[in-house]
Amino acid sequence: MTHHQAPAEADLIVDGTGLLCVTLLLRLRAAIDGLRPGRVVHIIATDPAAPLDLPAWCHTTGHTYLGPVPGGRPVYAVKIGARVRPTQPSKPWHTRQD
Repeated sequence: MTHHQAPAEADLIVDGTGLLCVTLLLRLRAAIDGLRPGRVVHIIATDPAAPLDLPAWCHTTGHTYLGPVPGGRPVYAVKIGARVRPTQPSKPWHTRQD
């Protein structure tokens, strides 16, 4: 898994404040549906598992985890992938092939 320096600017911000990661990932998946590859999404995530779950989800789905966004807030950056593997509607950890 490769981590890149997170860019300062985002094409989209997804607010997952107060959400557990499963709910956050469902919200994130809906928010990025149709977003063009290469776009950068900042995710506000207060769940302590987010720094582990977001990179794992990106690896599963084909997006690129860029890492935490500098600034002291719990914000993480993801770059939308070109060859995305969609997940099941209610199971963000399972690709549709699972």
